[in-house]
Amino acid sequence: MPYFDTASAAPLHPVARQALLAALDEGWADPARLYREGRRARLLLDAAREAAAEAVGCRPDELTFTPSGTRAVHSGISGALAGRRRVGRHLVVSSVEHSSVLHSAAAHEAAGGSVSEAPVDRSGAVSAAAYAELLRADTALACLQSANHEVGTEQPVAAVAELCRAAGVPLLVDAAQSLGREPVPDGWSLLAGSAHKWGGPSGVGLLAVRKGVRFAAQGPADERESGRAAGFENIPAIVAAAASLRAVRAEAAAESVRLRALVDRIRAAVPELVPDVEVVGDPVRRLPHLVTFSCLYVDGETLLHELDRAGFSVSSGSSCTSSTLTPSHVLRAMGVLSEGNVRVSLPNGTAEADVERFLDVLPRVVAEVRQRLGAPVAPPRETAPAASLVVDALGKRCPIPVIELAKVIGEVPVGGTVTVLSDDEAARLDIPAWCAMREQEYVGEEPADRGSAHVVRRLS
Repeated sequence: MPYFDTASAAPLHPVARQALLAALDEGWADPARLYREGRRARLLLDAAREAAAEAVGCRPDELTFTPSGTRAVHSGISGALAGRRRVGRHLVVSSVEHSSVLHSAAAHEAAGGSVSEAPVDRSGAVSAAAYAELLRADTALACLQSANHEVGTEQPVAAVAELCRAAGVPLLVDAAQSLGREPVPDGWSLLAGSAHKWGGPSGVGLLAVRKGVRFAAQGPADERESGRAAGFENIPAIVAAAASLRAVRAEAAAESVRLRALVDRIRAAVPELVPDVEVVGDPVRRLPHLVTFSCLYVDGETLLHELDRAGFSVSSGSSCTSSTLTPSHVLRAMGVLSEGNVRVSLPNGTAEADVERFLDVLPRVVAEVRQRLGAPVAPPRETAPAASLVVDALGKRCPIPVIELAKVIGEVPVGGTVTVLSDDEAARLDIPAWCAMREQEYVGEEPADRGSAHVVRRLS
């Protein structure tokens, strides 16, 4: 069964498995103790730190192992903000950062700090100029991911880092998606990563803090990890994480070329095989293994279940797969279609035959899901025109409001309007996206007694 969700968690690398098993026998003791078992554990921990530091591009004494990548982000942001409290309490992030960054930003704002979000374009990329406009005299920290976790778009880290350096602002880079696959651009002040993203075991993150960055670790501290990550180190997992990071870096050049070709195949084939699809993310400046597309008139949760039944494990940013029924903040920030969203992220070693089988199965699965939902299968019919129509989609969830709109747009004349009443949060994103795909005019959102009224004008 092909696993195509390595952006969430990569399968354990064979080198990680070997290192983990070996370290379970040798690295179980307390590395802070002076007896031989403790010294042996300390040697393993120090060697793992040196290997990880080499991969990251920092000194070993600048790198801390944490219980997760999320903890690394939280600790990095809180520590940098506390260390530069005298400068100010302003934080800059992008609108498409991982939730760990945005949660830290929300906590900072709730505690009285201020946060500015840099917008992104339709490909999901920020501009260095946008960051420059947000940097202020009281900016304590800026954050920017190396590449987006949902659509794969790479960010201009080097350019933003140079702007931050000139402004005297440290830059924290969340490198969770790219570490081990591509070199991290220079210029960062703090960097976070997560082992389960590159084929190491879960429960290991890393935080690198450059010398000279004012940093004050928050929360109770002990003697472990320079006071930046309290608690007994999981040495076997750390050893496996460092070993697998070194291994995937050695494989990266060849695998990146091979996986990029497979992703290019998916990017080109999906719009040809499946009608009404939007492939999102930058087509060039992107991670080599990841592609995301959204399908009109599709229930995302049902689509993922059907693909799973067909033997493919994929992920989604669709609101239909979320317990909160809110669309992905990344897709929202990009202004692209969110319904029927599918993220394919290929692990190292993915076979070309598995990709071709996915492309063979996908059209049938999408067609079946659309048929169940009563989605339009032909151009809207022409009838005696009405100047305007109102579609009541209250209480109906993604993708039903868009399906109902598509069914009736042909019933108004060119220049006429359709007003969709909806209380679905995803409609705010998906109706404008449908208009862009169908070359109709999204007039805007108006208040209503319940939910919102989305007005669409027919142009053709």
